[in-house]
Amino acid sequence: MSLNKTDVEKIAHLARLAIDENDIPDYARDLNNIFSLVEKMNSANTTNITPMAHPLDAVQRLRPDVVNETDQRDLFQSIAPKVDAGVYLVPQVIE
Repeated sequence: MSLNKTDVEKIAHLARLAIDENDIPDYARDLNNIFSLVEKMNSANTTNITPMAHPLDAVQRLRPDVVNETDQRDLFQSIAPKVDAGVYLVPQVIE
């Protein structure tokens, strides 16, 4: 697959990007290189390969699930413009 000037202009329009006329050949070359790499990757034999969520066999370190702040809900609701039954009331934005 090889992109030409018209293809790059169309892609830029669809992406709502303003590109300089002089930069179009550079964009075309870069995009062609990217598509070439994708084609090479698609041609790799991946049969009998198990999909991985992460390339490293690592375990995520998690912090203890403990409350470390005091409950200030009443204070925050006392300074809110409108509150009803423990929830903040805001102006309607969707009809």
